[in-house]
Amino acid sequence: MQSGRQLSTSIDATVPTAARMYDYYLGGKDNYAADRAACEELDKVVPSTRALALNNRRFLQRVVRTLAQEYGIRQFLDHGSGLPTQDNVHQVAQRIDPSSHVVYVDSDPMVLVHGRALLEQDERTAVIQADMRDTETIFTHPETRRLIDFSQPVAVLFNSVMHCIPDSETDGPPALVRRVAERLVPGSFMVMCQLVSEDAQVRDFVTNFMDQATQGHWGRVRQEKDVEAWFDGMDILEPGLVEVSTWRPDSEVAPRQLTQEWIEFGGVGRIR
Repeated sequence: MQSGRQLSTSIDATVPTAARMYDYYLGGKDNYAADRAACEELDKVVPSTRALALNNRRFLQRVVRTLAQEYGIRQFLDHGSGLPTQDNVHQVAQRIDPSSHVVYVDSDPMVLVHGRALLEQDERTAVIQADMRDTETIFTHPETRRLIDFSQPVAVLFNSVMHCIPDSETDGPPALVRRVAERLVPGSFMVMCQLVSEDAQVRDFVTNFMDQATQGHWGRVRQEKDVEAWFDGMDILEPGLVEVSTWRPDSEVAPRQLTQEWIEFGGVGRIR
């Protein structure tokens, strides 16, 4: 039901993108005035967003390290990977085992340009441009086939990206998760988290604001119960589904999400 979406090959600096806004919050330089202005407007209602973005990045790094170190995962497929920053998935995984393979997937042409420049000397890592809902395109892409052996366990990452996907019976998060999980062997993992709020006003404001700012390239802020449903049928790693700064923190003094108007919520599920 999904394939061949027309993707942009040009970069429009006047329209914010989630990838470039995330880059700005992380202190990166690959963003434009439109992205920074959108972040400033967002901060007026949800001022914890920068801290949330930083905590989410640390969560991703801890998850990859845990899966590589404790579960022996050597293959990672990162959907909606965003712009390269410090300690990317391949860098974390390859510190554990230099033979680890990583495929990054993003629809933003800017991610493709910067990612390929970063990775041109690394034959174990690739960046492909695809809509993360196009499972068939992603799983059959020549670079994916070159690097990922789906007869072996794989970690599939949907880190802070599901809120970019609109609800749809065929392409919404539940259908996407089922489609991907069906292609994975037992012992594989799915890492999923997204922005959630139990405050209806926050959900409505952010969803409407981001939909307008990105000209329709947005889904919605959801609730914890929505995320929990995606993990049905999987074994969830401890400590369960949580606000991500509390997922196996490196120490008791690690940064925590201090405000709760919205949070990044999710965890790691193992395919049975």
